[in-house]
Amino acid sequence: MKSKTTVIWFVLAAALFAFIWIFEHYFQPAAPEISSLLPGLRASAVTGIQISPAGAPEISAIRTNGVWQLEKPIAYSAQSAGIETLLAAVEKLVPVLRLTAGDLRAHQNADREFGFENPQFFVAIQAGEQGWQLRVGNKTAPGDGVYVRVVGGDGAFVTDTAWLQLLPHSAGDWRDTALVAAAGVCDWIVITNGAKAIELRRDPTNHLWHMIRPLAARADSLRITVALQQLRAARVTQFVSDNPKEDLAAFGLQPAELDVWLGRGTNYFAAVHAGKSSTENPAQIFVRREGSGAVLATAKESLLPWRGEWHAFLDPQLFELTAPVAEIEVRGETNSAGFTLQLSGTNSWSVVGEKFPADADNVQAFVRLLASFRVLEFVKDVSTAVDLQSRGLAPPARTITLRTVAGDTNSVLAQLLFGATETNKVFVKRADEDFVYALTTTDFNRLPENGWEFRDRRIWSFSETNVAQVTLRQNGKTCQLIRIGENKWSPAPGSQGIITPPAVEETIHRLGGLTAAGWVGRNVTAPEKFGLNTNN
Repeated sequence: MKSKTTVIWFVLAAALFAFIWIFEHYFQPAAPEISSLLPGLRASAVTGIQISPAGAPEISAIRTNGVWQLEKPIAYSAQSAGIETLLAAVEKLVPVLRLTAGDLRAHQNADREFGFENPQFFVAIQAGEQGWQLRVGNKTAPGDGVYVRVVGGDGAFVTDTAWLQLLPHSAGDWRDTALVAAAGVCDWIVITNGAKAIELRRDPTNHLWHMIRPLAARADSLRITVALQQLRAARVTQFVSDNPKEDLAAFGLQPAELDVWLGRGTNYFAAVHAGKSSTENPAQIFVRREGSGAVLATAKESLLPWRGEWHAFLDPQLFELTAPVAEIEVRGETNSAGFTLQLSGTNSWSVVGEKFPADADNVQAFVRLLASFRVLEFVKDVSTAVDLQSRGLAPPARTITLRTVAGDTNSVLAQLLFGATETNKVFVKRADEDFVYALTTTDFNRLPENGWEFRDRRIWSFSETNVAQVTLRQNGKTCQLIRIGENKWSPAPGSQGIITPPAVEETIHRLGGLTAAGWVGRNVTAPEKFGLNTNN
């Protein structure tokens, strides 16, 4: 009987266990899900946001054409990244706990207890006609959560506190720290830096910069590009004053010591006015953005490239190669003093009137040298005939003409006129400009003076296998070596000495490819000047 009872109890226990397992896995009601805090909110659709920190003025920003702008407490361009990051966090914010209206009624003064009476922040978000408002109350007892109430809804929520770090405490937290707006390509620049205004324009075809005022000239495109990059990277280090009645003269901003206007088409898109250095931090200067009365501070070095005389913005490169060179003509004071190099084929050069071919690498090095010349000094803007004559440029001591087509006098790429030497500098002028420049004598002395300097530097080319005999003469003695096979040499009859055949073979191999490092003379009448004598 007992055995039968035991079996019954065992069966009942197994059935109960099976019921519990099936109920938990298939029939237990799902826990209610807590959806996002603000259902329907999409950060990309938000057009305005207002933040009211406890005890501080309201911070208001609107988005127009994808750009955020502060409205309160001051009109200023906003730091879009900060606003977008906050909105993205709020869009994804999911409460960890929900307090029902009944839960709140269980507390005698819930608004005060949970911090909704005087919230840390009041947040209002607008997306077209739809809006949301939040009261951010106290933190929970452990400090890892915060009470939040959605205005117009019942109950309250608890969220994590991470997103609170994204809320601004003052307008400065959302104020754009960029000194100028990065608004695409800049077509023109106007600089007021002293008495003269400097106007620069960018060529839409080759993208090079040119000076328009105070005169038409080539501009230093590299300097301007670097200066623009530095200006776009500049940041406001301090928002000094937002008082519209501030005495700008005290900051050196009325009038400003430096004005930089950046434009595109017929309109400017940014302008910066720079004043005095800060007495507290001399590395900072006071600045003001056009259209804003706010006084700001930024690093002095960010505007340093825009200072200086207008000469500083001229292109320091004597000329730029804009096409391949096919002919180089060098002439001295008389037509007989000079030479002409001409290209024939892909990379085969010759010296006109000579029987030897020119060294192509040497010619290319000559072209690169000319293109690398940088101006030492801008001597004269507009020169008279007397000016040119006094500087040895009328007539010039040397003229170098580069052409794109060999033999075509109408295909001039560049023509350089070199004049007199004066205190470690040589005067030079481009034929297509009125400017007179100065180069260093070091650069000028690197120029070749004779056509024979371009002779092919390969003296000869032969293989050691074609050599049958070598004769050596020195100090009145003669020695002959005969090649009798690969790496096999022996003294000729009548010659004495011990030789190392592989070394002789290697020497003849290298001699067969003998190349000059450069030519230093032609038709030399005094070879001893170069150490060449009968005992060599």
